[in-house]
Amino acid sequence: MAKILVVDDAEMIRKLMSAFFSKHGITVTTAVDGMDGFNKLKADPEIKLVFADVNMPELNGLAMVEKIRNELETEAVILMLTSENSNEMKERGRALGVKG
Repeated sequence: MAKILVVDDAEMIRKLMSAFFSKHGITVTTAVDGMDGFNKLKADPEIKLVFADVNMPELNGLAMVEKIRNELETEAVILMLTSENSNEMKERGRALGVKG
């Protein structure tokens, strides 16, 4: 069974994504910020896909990805969900291995 993690401080985004993926038989875990997301990915190595917001309290999305890459051995694919569009942020994400 596929497992994904949705990390976003917006409750509505977490609920919408959870409902959509659950409807299609995918197990969804949600997290309210980057530190929560890091901890949930660390606790469940079967998560293979992470959707993360960039702008979040506690630990932003790119800082979360950096922490994941430095501290966890995971092959989870990470996709960022954001309205941000700066080239600097895109480059930083690519350098950290964000897939889209």
